[in-house]
Amino acid sequence: MAFADKFGAGKHRFGMLIDLDKCTGCGACTVACMAENNIGVNYDETDKLRSIAWMRLYQVDNGKAFPETEVAFFPRPCLHCEGEHGHHTPCVSVCPATATDYDEETGIVSQIPTRCIGCRYCVAACPYHARSVNWFDVPWPGGMDRGLSPLVSPRMRGVVEKCTFCFHRYQQAKNKAFIDGGEIAEKDYQTACTQACPSGAIVFGDMRNPEHTITKLLAANPGAFRLLERLGTNNKVFYLTKRDWVRRLADNYLAHEKLPEVKAG
Repeated sequence: MAFADKFGAGKHRFGMLIDLDKCTGCGACTVACMAENNIGVNYDETDKLRSIAWMRLYQVDNGKAFPETEVAFFPRPCLHCEGEHGHHTPCVSVCPATATDYDEETGIVSQIPTRCIGCRYCVAACPYHARSVNWFDVPWPGGMDRGLSPLVSPRMRGVVEKCTFCFHRYQQAKNKAFIDGGEIAEKDYQTACTQACPSGAIVFGDMRNPEHTITKLLAANPGAFRLLERLGTNNKVFYLTKRDWVRRLADNYLAHEKLPEVKAG
């Protein structure tokens, strides 16, 4: 069964495939995301409880002493869940202000800051800690405001924000396809983190399109997995690795459980 068949109805199902064996932990994806989406820098970025990053990078290890130590890096954007019952994602289900919603056309979970009342129900509901609370007014010192993208609104203090799969780029690609009289080309809609990754670890595309790279890679790699997949969030960010211990951490397997066979290429 094709991966896209796991999701509900809709013209597109945009998703991401991240090869953890290629990721070097350089952080280029995080920086590109911040620059693309007008994410400010706090006065103290060491306080990770209050700093904001839509694409977070986690470092994990196999728990063994040197020289048997192995390290892996987990880039984690918003995983854009769909749930096993259609569009009822953990965050959308609890938002009282409809500040977050599920787009049936694309499968992308949106975030509308002007509707957000800062209740943080979505933060509590998200099992992946993919949402950040904007605790402060963002400073833009020394003319840095001139580098802001006009396509993404800076968020105000007191709201929640998260990765949107660079949805503004989808809108641009959609407009271009309409003018050209065709469909959205794979190259016309790519996220900032995908384009910035120097090792090519991140692949993005429409999983409903058999010609897109992500669809071909998922078909060729049945060992692709998702974070905490047993929760049934049916999210759209997949990972590849040949290391069993990495996958165990990703799905929180207990020590006595048998791990499914991994055939990552």
